[in-house]
Amino acid sequence: MSNNWWKIQILCDPSLEELIFWRLEKFGCPGTATEVKGKQHWITAYIPVKLASLGNLAALELSLKQDAMAFGVDLLPVIKWQEIHEEDWGRNWKKHWDMTEIGDRFLICPAWLSPPENTSRLVVRLDPGIAFGTGTHPTTSLCLEVLEMHFTVKTNQIIADIGCGSGILSIAASLLGAPQVYGVDIDPLAVYATKNNRNLNQIDDKKLMVETGSVEKLIKLKSDGFDGIMCNILAETIIELIPQMTNLAKPTTWAILSGILLEQTAEVTHVVEEYGWIVATIWQREKWCCLNIRRS
Repeated sequence: MSNNWWKIQILCDPSLEELIFWRLEKFGCPGTATEVKGKQHWITAYIPVKLASLGNLAALELSLKQDAMAFGVDLLPVIKWQEIHEEDWGRNWKKHWDMTEIGDRFLICPAWLSPPENTSRLVVRLDPGIAFGTGTHPTTSLCLEVLEMHFTVKTNQIIADIGCGSGILSIAASLLGAPQVYGVDIDPLAVYATKNNRNLNQIDDKKLMVETGSVEKLIKLKSDGFDGIMCNILAETIIELIPQMTNLAKPTTWAILSGILLEQTAEVTHVVEEYGWIVATIWQREKWCCLNIRRS
């Protein structure tokens, strides 16, 4: 039982995607994935069987349908779930995920594949486990593209990764030349995944430090601030973290904020500017955007 998972799949109107992400996060799912099916989206999430009963799943289904009705969506979400073994999870990833080139410098390579021998790209080897972040989602790929831009000239930068997930952004920053990267996540499973991927990429644990926690933990780990901050989570959480995140900044600090829907951009920008940051650029892909900000 301890190694079994509920695989939850939700067919929904695209306008509900962010709300469903939030609902699944509150439910306890450590990560989500989306696949476009015509005019609808398939959202897939996993949660350990021991953390959710059939009654809990039924209550989740009811909540998602009530959310859709409250938003005035005509087509209610269709939800199904099944119990799978941990080994089945691994096979699912291997079946649907291949090597991906991102930006000008990165090649994201699943752990079970061998990268090309003569590639000039920085190879990020990844086994996401149950943590979010494979590089294929627009929010993650945008972060990676903006990140490489910050390392085109200056590499000697100390980086913080808030909500490190699978560790993909932390590992990318290390490969770009950051002498130290500090990754934090409130989910112990994400911390476990990041540490595993750190080892998979043969990065020293003194160069990439990973801890359970959030901004408060980063302040304790490095009270004199960071040169760069990465935060790829939900817009609502970013808004809550901006006041604390400001305490991590030096006068020259930059930050990359992603996981933001286009219609949420104005709200996030307002809070960012309220706390003394300047929005340098806004990168957009599909219905998502990534804010590249710096201290004023």
